[in-house]
Amino acid sequence: MKQLIQFKNIFIYSVFGVIVAFATSSCNNAPKAEDTKERAEDHNEAKFNTKSTEKDAQFLVNAAEINLEEIKLGQLAQQKAMMADVKSLGKMMEDGHTKAMADLTAMAKTKNITIPTMATDKANDAYKKLNDEKANKFDKEYCDMMVDGHKDAVSKFEEMSKEATDPDIKQWAMSMLPDLRTHLDHSLMCQTKASKMK
Repeated sequence: MKQLIQFKNIFIYSVFGVIVAFATSSCNNAPKAEDTKERAEDHNEAKFNTKSTEKDAQFLVNAAEINLEEIKLGQLAQQKAMMADVKSLGKMMEDGHTKAMADLTAMAKTKNITIPTMATDKANDAYKKLNDEKANKFDKEYCDMMVDGHKDAVSKFEEMSKEATDPDIKQWAMSMLPDLRTHLDHSLMCQTKASKMK
């Protein structure tokens, strides 16, 4: 009788173990939420059938991704930066890119172009990397990100200010360049100051 009870207990624990293992495995294999950038790209691909309109749409998707990332990182810099200049840079980024995002959203709507409305995987990865940075290295890392990001943004906007086929998108790209260059200048200045911090 004792052996039968032991066997039943072993059997029950074994079955329970299999169920837990299966449930855990199922949770780990749950599909990852689709990146908002990928979703926007899929929508635009279905809507636009010429290379030129697709390129214009892709530019707005990329511009939205830049804005959303700079807003998120700017907010983090205001919370965690040690230097007043870096906190101020974060505020400049949040304000400037929030306005740019509002303008971009309005234009994308009139063009029937889908853009990301929430931070993309790239933005979330950058946020995590920066948030995990040690306090004494945060300011320099943030400034480095801003310099690299704005060099890239200026390059993309310069290209589309010449090559966009839609005149409104071309004009918007051109109108954004002075602010982006100002952001880059401030980022470079902060980067120099942050580099001197021990």
